[in-house]
Amino acid sequence: MPAGGLRYHGMSPLISHICELGLIDAIAIGQEDRFAAGVQFARTEGVFPAPEPTHALAACIQEALRCKETGEEKVILTALCGHAHLDLPAYGAYLAGDIADNALPDSVLEKSLASLP
Repeated sequence: MPAGGLRYHGMSPLISHICELGLIDAIAIGQEDRFAAGVQFARTEGVFPAPEPTHALAACIQEALRCKETGEEKVILTALCGHAHLDLPAYGAYLAGDIADNALPDSVLEKSLASLP
């Protein structure tokens, strides 16, 4: 199954550069966590987000829960783009339990990285 509506499975050169500079951190969010965040957002805000920004929503929820546990006060800002009208089948697949995280083994990742210039 495709990555829940993503059309581009990489990171832009600008985002890659500021990540390399250490200005931002990149984290991986699994399919299940991001669709759960999308459903939680829809139930809370009344808007179904497109699958693409649900990675960021999941990260914001994780950070908010971490701050709640530690007592740290923090402003958490994200942007929401798109709507899920065309992606409702992907949400349906998630709610039916048909979307699962498929992590690649480190050996496959290392082999791919070794072939990069």
